[in-house]
Amino acid sequence: MSDHGALMDGVYRYQRHFYDLTRKYYLLGRDQMIAELAPPAGGSVLEIGCGTGRNLIAVGKAWPQARLYGVDISEAMLDTARMAVAKAGMADRVTLAQGDACKFDAEALFGQAAFDRVFVSYALSMIPDWEAALAQAARCVGRGGRLEVVDFGQQERLPGLWKRMLFGWLAQFHVSPRRELAGAIERLASEVGGSAWSRALYRGYAVRGALLAP
Repeated sequence: MSDHGALMDGVYRYQRHFYDLTRKYYLLGRDQMIAELAPPAGGSVLEIGCGTGRNLIAVGKAWPQARLYGVDISEAMLDTARMAVAKAGMADRVTLAQGDACKFDAEALFGQAAFDRVFVSYALSMIPDWEAALAQAARCVGRGGRLEVVDFGQQERLPGLWKRMLFGWLAQFHVSPRRELAGAIERLASEVGGSAWSRALYRGYAVRGALLAP
């Protein structure tokens, strides 16, 4: 296991048991993203950094014909995800695998290299080489597919004290909001000949962006 994988296992070994209960109050924008994924009937959806499986289960409920895949670097989180997926009755629809977001082999893990929808929810801010992870996510998007990202923003329209307190608290969990996220999505879209958009949510609390593959 990589050093980052060991770190994430350590951070979430105990937190994973109450992670979803606490995070639902401040991981804003992810449910709206899921509601708008709109994969084609029978299409494939991959979540990178799937954690406890909470988002994949929500996708499964919102889009019951989709085939679902998730990859995460933490085996501790994947243990929780497997139990959650089974409890939700989706074990036959969700395939989970351990892998580094920056360099996993989708073909080896899932038997396919490209997906109709790929999404990353509040994970890039936890990945040291987040730009490599974003590029890897873009490589997993099939022709005419879409990559969706939501994460912490720069709090630009919120009080400075709020930003300092939030960023200081997030740092305790090895979370660093990425100032250049929107620009990185734009650059990747240009490189692959696709298009992109991004927007701030909740006065800059979060940022959401998408890359549409050609």
